[in-house]
Amino acid sequence: MIVNLQRKVKLEARPFAGFLAEVLAAVEEAGGGEAAVAFVSDRRMRELNKFFRGKDGTTDVLSFPHQPDEFEAALGAEGQQERAQTFLGDIVISAEQAARQAEENGLSLEAEIKQLILHGLLHLCGYDHEADHGEMNARELELRDKLGI
Repeated sequence: MIVNLQRKVKLEARPFAGFLAEVLAAVEEAGGGEAAVAFVSDRRMRELNKFFRGKDGTTDVLSFPHQPDEFEAALGAEGQQERAQTFLGDIVISAEQAARQAEENGLSLEAEIKQLILHGLLHLCGYDHEADHGEMNARELELRDKLGI
């Protein structure tokens, strides 16, 4: 699922749904799971970054791995538990920051967003570029090549 929750950068969220499916299939670490992507404003991203990471400023992408809570597990409704087991989490992208980075890097907004979706998904799969001595970066470059981005 992809949703556009901002209005400052003109973009259509729907076309990225196909790319998200492609990335989920290409990244073996995703294990056939699902993810959601939300496009937000810089203001909202700054709030999320401060609340969840203690950093006062916007960033391009944040990932929120799904962790079923006790209530969700206790309900156990058919299909709900299965979805909880395959749902990797949420990827939140600042559309404004993505637009700035695209311009700075000489990329189209579409290409920049695709790179951010991939980056966010790798975080959902457990990669951490701040602590893994380049493993995430190497995997991301390999997958960019494989996906043509």
